[in-house]
Amino acid sequence: MKPLALLPLLVPLVYAEHSRHALDDDQHPINPSPPSSPPISEIPALGLGLWNIKPGDVSHAISSAFTSHYTHLDGAAAYSNEQSVGSALSNKHAPRRHTYWLTSKLWNTMHRPTNVPKAFNKTLSELNTTYLDLYLMHWPVAFLPDKPGRTILDQDTSITDTWRAMESLASAYHATNGAYGARHIGISNFSPRQIDTILKICTICPHAHEFETHPYLQQADFVDWHVKHDIKVIAYSPLANLNPTYKDVAPNLPSILEDKFWVGVAERKNCTVAQAVLAWNVARGAIVIPKSVHHERIEENFGALKVEFSREELRDVGGEDRKVRFNNPGKDWGVSLFEGLDGASAGFMFDEEL
Repeated sequence: MKPLALLPLLVPLVYAEHSRHALDDDQHPINPSPPSSPPISEIPALGLGLWNIKPGDVSHAISSAFTSHYTHLDGAAAYSNEQSVGSALSNKHAPRRHTYWLTSKLWNTMHRPTNVPKAFNKTLSELNTTYLDLYLMHWPVAFLPDKPGRTILDQDTSITDTWRAMESLASAYHATNGAYGARHIGISNFSPRQIDTILKICTICPHAHEFETHPYLQQADFVDWHVKHDIKVIAYSPLANLNPTYKDVAPNLPSILEDKFWVGVAERKNCTVAQAVLAWNVARGAIVIPKSVHHERIEENFGALKVEFSREELRDVGGEDRKVRFNNPGKDWGVSLFEGLDGASAGFMFDEEL
């Protein structure tokens, strides 16, 4: 189906969903910005990652982020907290919608083209907004949609099928002059081969790619390729093994905050280790989305934007790469992920002509 063909179906669906949600007295719709107010133009270099934030902690985390001058929130349907995020963003003290960047992601069970707009509209409804700045395909893996709680692969749905359906969301945004849809669309956790597959067929091509990268998994060539081709890199888990989800992965690696190399870098730069680690990723062209629910750490992380790295310092960091990937659910899902990348099987490089 052509992207614009879905438009008459999409807009009524989302507004019908909005009508079902009443707001509390201290809330307002989060898209009250006048038409003359353009949305934030580029993805801010540092945002608040919403993965692993419990619904009860969301409001405090987002309030702390806005107080600390964040203008970028990175969420996903799979995080099971979007309704809480929407409530926090609807608070009457929250900034106007056009002043911050909001990202969400399509989960694996909703990859079938007919399910993509349903998933998107549910996310919009829970977030209480009419558009996203960025909508990502969370994983290049499709699950059967009618098997709740089970991860059975959908062999009949390809990433190109899903991508074309996502293009309709971006087309809708432009067709409605920003009233509804996805400003940009992108990918997450893709391998080089899978990126090439999308680039060969896309009418609207990926604006960004979100994947794991940090000092213990630097993927320098992969990051550089994206920068060269103007696909924004969003680094999740930018503080490496601080995520408690990874506690049993590579247990012999020191916490990044206790790594002697990074402790030394922080001392020389008169900043915290977390700030140094985040600033390194930003210096090489990546966008970072550290997660925290603590105001002091949220504020501390934002201070990374004041820390700079020289080219020589970036080269020195390159020597500390451990090539350790912490997040790889491929075995549990019965698929091979991250082909050709560190921490996974090798054997494929980019088609440089793309």
